[in-house]
Amino acid sequence: MQTAAASSIQVIDRAANLLDALADTRNPLSLKVLSAETRLHPSTAFRILRALVAHGLVERTDEGQYRLGSKLMRYGGRLREQLDWVEEARPAMARLRAQVGETVNLTVREGDEVVYIERSAPNRMMRVEQLIGSRAPLHVTAVGKLFLAEAGKEGCLEYARRTGLPRYTPNTITGAKKLWDEATAAARRGYALDNEEAELGVGCIGVAIRDSHGAMVGGLSISAPRSRRQNSWIPLVQKVGAEVSARLGYNKS
Repeated sequence: MQTAAASSIQVIDRAANLLDALADTRNPLSLKVLSAETRLHPSTAFRILRALVAHGLVERTDEGQYRLGSKLMRYGGRLREQLDWVEEARPAMARLRAQVGETVNLTVREGDEVVYIERSAPNRMMRVEQLIGSRAPLHVTAVGKLFLAEAGKEGCLEYARRTGLPRYTPNTITGAKKLWDEATAAARRGYALDNEEAELGVGCIGVAIRDSHGAMVGGLSISAPRSRRQNSWIPLVQKVGAEVSARLGYNKS
């Protein structure tokens, strides 16, 4: 018997297939064509399309055909903004990497995790390398702590309740109060540290990237073997973070 969770995932898969079919053509498609393209029974396709229409992800024309909804344009606009600031960050990341000789990362928050969306790695054998697309829980990363501070006390404590703050190393923060204290301290001083909290032997320094509205849209960090991490890098990371934020229109004053 199919579980509720499996059924929900199947609906998402089917909805994604319908959106893919609509995205593959410039013209609106009929229910009959969409059903054939996705191999869904017409009644199943109709129910899912009706829900997508209700959420603005799909639109139904006067002729009863379907096309992508205008809400997806808003999503696309946000994605373009994100890609634009990644482009803005790349030259600064390369300069920082050349200065410190270690891996420089760019991350964003997705739910309870940070996602690595860009990196600039040195040409050396022994280095810390975070793969683009890889994820890590907020509480074990430097930038993640800044995101938790940005979420406010209730947001941070809710994260702690929701996740249980799993331990990854002996240094992982597993207490909600301690996590909030560390997050607020990091926000006050303008940088956060990961002291071998995600992986033994690895340390990070992270700063926030802010947009023209002052919202934290991402984070910049240096990852290095803990034995090589230097406090003298902190002002360098802060300077580059401030430079990228300024290019996005952020004015600290």
